[in-house]
Amino acid sequence: MRSATIERKTKETEIAVTLDLDGTGRADIATGVGFFDHMLDQLARHGLMDLTIRCKGDLHIDQHHTVEDVGIAIGQALKKALGEMRGITRYADTHLAMDEALTRCAIDVSGRPYLVWKVEFTRPKVGDFDTELFKEFFQAFAQNAGITLHIENLYGDNNHHIAETCFKAVARTLRVAASIDPRQADRVPSTKGKLGD
Repeated sequence: MRSATIERKTKETEIAVTLDLDGTGRADIATGVGFFDHMLDQLARHGLMDLTIRCKGDLHIDQHHTVEDVGIAIGQALKKALGEMRGITRYADTHLAMDEALTRCAIDVSGRPYLVWKVEFTRPKVGDFDTELFKEFFQAFAQNAGITLHIENLYGDNNHHIAETCFKAVARTLRVAASIDPRQADRVPSTKGKLGD
């Protein structure tokens, strides 16, 4: 079972995340931020991971702490679920189209966190969601999951579509990179014999 539960409580947020890497894409998400819930649902559905999230955050201030801390918790859950990363495919990339928008994502499940973010929005908000928080989410997620994550929007006009292609592209790429390659048997996919160093 490649699954994990993370509970995180600070003065700013209280979060519980359960993640099953080998699920069916079932999502049960409530962060208090509607558009963010919609994006996280895409992550679960297209990544074929079961994801349950409950978050109570200081939304009376703004959405920043909620979004960043959920990224931290999902990243920690992913890292825990991956364990020693034996037998995983490790590398994957995707070009994800949605109407006029196209986004590219590449992932190395390496144990070494890094984010390359090349995505621009033409408006400060999508609905009531601050577009600058997309990068904050993926930064927190990559850092705590221990993955190298490259996301680049190649083109697009609609800000909703641009954001959604980012989440769907990450989902599809992670789905492949974290999958078990039967030819790897029980080996760690690295000439070092371990990942993360």
